[in-house]
Amino acid sequence: MKFFRSLLGSGAVFSLLMVTFFFLVPSASAERIYLDIASSGVRKLVIAVPSFVNGEGNQNTATGRDLARLLEEGLRFHGFVRILDAHRYEGQHRPDWRGLGADYVVTGRYSLTGERMSIDGSLLDVTSGDMLATRNYQGKAHQREEMALRLVDALVEAFTGEPGVAQSSLAFISDATGRKEVYISDVFGRKVRQVTRHHHLCVSPRFTADGRQLAYTSYHRGNQDLFVTDLDQSKKTRTLSRRRGMNLAPAFSPNNRSAVVTLSKDGNPDLYLITMDGDIIKRLTKRAGINVSPSFSPDGRSICFVSDRSGRPQVYIMDLQTMRARRLTFKGKENVEPSWSPRGDKIVYTRLVQGQYHIYTISVNGGESTRITSGAGSYESPTWSPDGRLIAFSRKVNGKMEIYVALANGEGMRPMFALEGNQSYPRWSPRMK
Repeated sequence: MKFFRSLLGSGAVFSLLMVTFFFLVPSASAERIYLDIASSGVRKLVIAVPSFVNGEGNQNTATGRDLARLLEEGLRFHGFVRILDAHRYEGQHRPDWRGLGADYVVTGRYSLTGERMSIDGSLLDVTSGDMLATRNYQGKAHQREEMALRLVDALVEAFTGEPGVAQSSLAFISDATGRKEVYISDVFGRKVRQVTRHHHLCVSPRFTADGRQLAYTSYHRGNQDLFVTDLDQSKKTRTLSRRRGMNLAPAFSPNNRSAVVTLSKDGNPDLYLITMDGDIIKRLTKRAGINVSPSFSPDGRSICFVSDRSGRPQVYIMDLQTMRARRLTFKGKENVEPSWSPRGDKIVYTRLVQGQYHIYTISVNGGESTRITSGAGSYESPTWSPDGRLIAFSRKVNGKMEIYVALANGEGMRPMFALEGNQSYPRWSPRMK
């Protein structure tokens, strides 16, 4: 990936449904199970998810089993859960959960009335016998997957203090059609949608801060132009910047009112602050090397970016008020593709190590970095989940590039989904406002 390839753009979605959400107040103990799942060596919680019971009390329905499997998949995705094999307790009237080794049990019910559906889920603490939390969702029957994933995110919140990311999406580049086009997908790879059909190279997808639009750079007009597509109306695409030279990889401000982009209209690739209509507000760098790959801090006051002003590409942090930049990375000859954690404390980036790229994290205050990838292959384009607990990235092994995900400490690395072609430049969506 050499640094200058980042000049080409190194580095859905949420059709929210009208689902009613009710919260039944949990016991006080529910607020005391919060876990630091990013800590190394934390034992995975063992959770049982029996089939959901229907309105007649039947636990042996296809819908009940399907809802349970959706919950299992969603909980397992977050990386801190081990699902108890259902075959160990299926058919038992009153399973011995403690003897089976379960820490918690999700008990679920659903009811169907015409086209309407209601789903309830409760979390049982096996040790104490307390029912910690209950959630109820109502919607249309065809929305059951969305309701189930909402339940997943609510249960993750009961464990960690912050909602899960089962309802989030990922944008990426795929060459499944023979051309590199932009796609979006749910995190399980089931709902995949092609966003662009330019039949030319597209790179560097970036969500706006509200998650409703997706920007990318395309070469279909003969230049590296920057476009943005309304994801609610996938055919509505407008030009964000079409200046001479490079128009690359925008970072959208948390308030969704501005963006930082790389432009080379005056010769040198520099960072500019622009409006959401593409008008230049101010120039942030001026001929201090090549400046690319900006990423906003969660408070919107600073950006991290890559510059080779010191002779090698390294990660820098700039205060947007003073426009002063400080160097963050010092180890390694090439550190690129930084992304600021939604939690505000760390930056993830790509480093060249003995001819291969690996993913590292570092405190925003500097200091020692932590490598989170290992094994064969080259790892690139890291992106944080909206809760800052997971990192997705591309991995290339034996000529095949796929998207992987791991906990922020590097544990539990696994393929995110299996799709045709090669997938690269992943970008995780924010939560919908």
